[in-house]
Amino acid sequence: MNKQQLANKIWASANKMRSKIEANEYKDYILGFIFYKFLSEQEVRFAKENDLTDLTQLIEEDAQTVNWVQNNLGYFIAYDNLYSTWTSKYFDFQIANVRDALSAFTRLISPTHKKVFSGIFDTLQTGLKKLGTSDAEQTHAVSDLLSLIKDIPMNGRQDYDVLGFIYEYLISQFAANAGKKAGEFYTPHEVSLLMSEIVAYHLKDRSQIEIYDPTSGSGSLLINIGKSVARHIQQDNCIKYYAQELKQNTYNLTRMNLIMRGIVPDNIIARNGDTLKDDWPYFDENDKENTYHPLHVDAVVSNPPYSQSWTPPRKPKNGEMGEVNPRFDDYGIAPKGKADYAFLLHDLYHLKTDGIMTIVLPHGVLFRGDAGDGSEGSIRQQLIENDNIEAIIGLPSDIFFGTGIPTIVMVLRKSRSTSDVLIIDASKGFKKEGKKNKLRASDIKRIVDTYVAKKEEQKFSRLVSKEEIRANGYNLNIPRYVNSSDDVETWDLYATMFGGVPKSELTAMNDYWQAFAGLDDSLFKATDTPQTEFKVEDIRKTVENYPSVKGFKNLYAEKFGGFSGMLRHHLLDNMLSLNIAAEEDAITFYIFKQLEQMPLVDRFEAYQLFADKWQTISQDLEIIQSEGFEATRVVDANMVTKKKDDKEYEVQDGWIGRILPFELVQTTYLKSEWQALHSKEERLDIVGSNLEETLGELADDERDGITNDDGALDKKSLESKLAEALEEVETPEILALNEYLLLSKKKDKMAFIEAHDEIDWDCVTTCKDGTYGKPAANTLISNYRANFDFPEGSYEAHLIKLNSLLNESKVLKSEIKVTSVELHEHTKVTIEQELTDEDIMSLLSMKWIESLCAHLSTLPQTIIDDFTNKLVALQKKYATTLVDLEHDIHDASVQLADMIDELTGNENDMAALQEFKKVLVNA
Repeated sequence: MNKQQLANKIWASANKMRSKIEANEYKDYILGFIFYKFLSEQEVRFAKENDLTDLTQLIEEDAQTVNWVQNNLGYFIAYDNLYSTWTSKYFDFQIANVRDALSAFTRLISPTHKKVFSGIFDTLQTGLKKLGTSDAEQTHAVSDLLSLIKDIPMNGRQDYDVLGFIYEYLISQFAANAGKKAGEFYTPHEVSLLMSEIVAYHLKDRSQIEIYDPTSGSGSLLINIGKSVARHIQQDNCIKYYAQELKQNTYNLTRMNLIMRGIVPDNIIARNGDTLKDDWPYFDENDKENTYHPLHVDAVVSNPPYSQSWTPPRKPKNGEMGEVNPRFDDYGIAPKGKADYAFLLHDLYHLKTDGIMTIVLPHGVLFRGDAGDGSEGSIRQQLIENDNIEAIIGLPSDIFFGTGIPTIVMVLRKSRSTSDVLIIDASKGFKKEGKKNKLRASDIKRIVDTYVAKKEEQKFSRLVSKEEIRANGYNLNIPRYVNSSDDVETWDLYATMFGGVPKSELTAMNDYWQAFAGLDDSLFKATDTPQTEFKVEDIRKTVENYPSVKGFKNLYAEKFGGFSGMLRHHLLDNMLSLNIAAEEDAITFYIFKQLEQMPLVDRFEAYQLFADKWQTISQDLEIIQSEGFEATRVVDANMVTKKKDDKEYEVQDGWIGRILPFELVQTTYLKSEWQALHSKEERLDIVGSNLEETLGELADDERDGITNDDGALDKKSLESKLAEALEEVETPEILALNEYLLLSKKKDKMAFIEAHDEIDWDCVTTCKDGTYGKPAANTLISNYRANFDFPEGSYEAHLIKLNSLLNESKVLKSEIKVTSVELHEHTKVTIEQELTDEDIMSLLSMKWIESLCAHLSTLPQTIIDDFTNKLVALQKKYATTLVDLEHDIHDASVQLADMIDELTGNENDMAALQEFKKVLVNA
């Protein structure tokens, strides 16, 4: 399984195993055991790398070994407490083993690593009792958990971080199922990635970086920031991570997540505390005066709780404001009510002068309060006047777990050389995934590129001057500056009345007319009025065949003529050594470069087509780089979940290529076998359609006798009805055979046989005396009945056809089953044993390169189709005028009035009808 498949499997099982335990709680147990497994296997790997192969020597009584492990890893786990020991078939695991192990872990943390590891398993330790009411139940539950996570590799390379991927995937899935509590520990990956790319761009030229998240949750936001920044740094371990989190269980998640990503303990400084009430302790608790060191970092990122209740600190006796915290010296303290600006000012305070911060906030921070009245408006005013706000990015609603409100990402800096504010309305760019909205790769790319270039784009972004913001009273509500709403459809009054096509609506398509030079003259009549008319009947055919439209497609094809060659060189020739992240950037740059002078093509749409395919390509590359080229020859068991007696269990359902898809191998190297199977499957589809069609031709009462309660054809009923119908068939041959059956003497039978040569006596066997027995005669009767030609369209003809189709369907299904199994097994052998390296390279080229190129090549036709649909819609829009409608109504009224004269009734009815006729005629 690849990392996504493994993550899906673990989540599906974990979600079932948690039973009635809240997702928000159960996550702490499974994630805690994953972390324990990580530490355990890290120690095993360390021991073996240093020639300690006998792991039973890892005992607490051996002080020298304990110190040796502690000094290198920061902790010590004895042999009896190792994950590998617990899961050994020779070990009798009990819940007491976990309790003893967690207690021992706390005791055996290295003094130098107390801040990193101390209390990290407290949530797991105290929560064990929730996994069952007895030791036996808890033992069973934990055993299942340990078994569930056994396949997660713990030694992934940075570019194939399966552990990190699965860990974050599980966090995201628990968040999706945790309701409102989800916001306490998880920022959606896409939002995290957006913030990361913005921060990484700002810090890309620095060699040593410190980043801080004051509301760290699971730590995923910090990790993604660090990962994006690290792409621009050549050396390892150059990023220091500061994290603060209020809730202890979530604080533990932060530390686990950071440690498992291979971040050295010295670069992890995490704290469990209230960010607003108890600012970062920039001193040692035991020596405050001599260790004072304010925390100022290169980047602050945060997704604080939205509009959390907030009361500014006051002196307890007289109620006056207490000493202003240095975090709020320059801007004033956020007023009582909502804590959004308190978090913002906290983050800004901890920035270095040349630092950058990104923070997720509700829309209210943009417009609540007025400037100069001591409210949030006053703080906003000072942030604008001090040039702190660099960008405001409006996000789609329903993008965060636990809330559906629309939010923003605000980008701030302490020092800028410009005063404009870039406002981006990205609320329309997303895809629907379940009940939530999700930013696509192209949405993130569009936002980041717009931020980097400070680019203005209609209905998407604007650079707003400080003067304009002042004029608006420092109100930063996005619609004041960027109108992203769809244009209201307009109707031309003259064209509505009299028809034609308004030239004003053609002007709105100027980009198309410029790209498709001369096309408008071929489509529309030349007039000197504000209206024109289509002069062609087939708009689509005219557009498709027009030279400049063909030229547009050819130009696109020319620009990407060298794309496949570039991809082969980059992806195939260097697959084992290339930097996957850098390669993604290089391919993106190539695509954007080719599209620079390409009209009509939205480069971000092209990027999305690339991103859709890159997900598979990069995943394959990760596996190959981690496991070697031989991974392309690996075939894994395809495990599926089946249900029996209300219990689910895993069974194998064939095989699946780790890299190479079975169907691709079959259609390329086993084509004749695949075509034979495919032909049978196609014929089965045709038979199925014919069955449905034939059954549909019968009357309801005729169908009732041969279908079940669900309306499906019932074979037994069909055969019974058919037998009844055939029993009534009488032909001259059948009548003669019935006479033959009444004969008893040989002489009479022989004379009968000789006299009736119209009967096909040769198809049955004679008796010893030369006559035909009763079975033979009955066989002949059955044959004549079976081959009787009922009138076409008759009920009996339908029954025969249905029966024939059912029999053919049965045979086809049996043959397909056998052929499919044979082809499946042959494919497995082909991948594992028969494909040469050249064959595999060819298949990879098809899967990665040809697939990507084909995907990208669809873009020009999509643009042409969209344009043609607009033209067709425009033609239909004014095809029927109000004058036409008036004529149609009049004609219909006259026809109805004439029909009234044909009606009869009593005197009152006729009087009423005559009055109604007058109304119709006058209409």
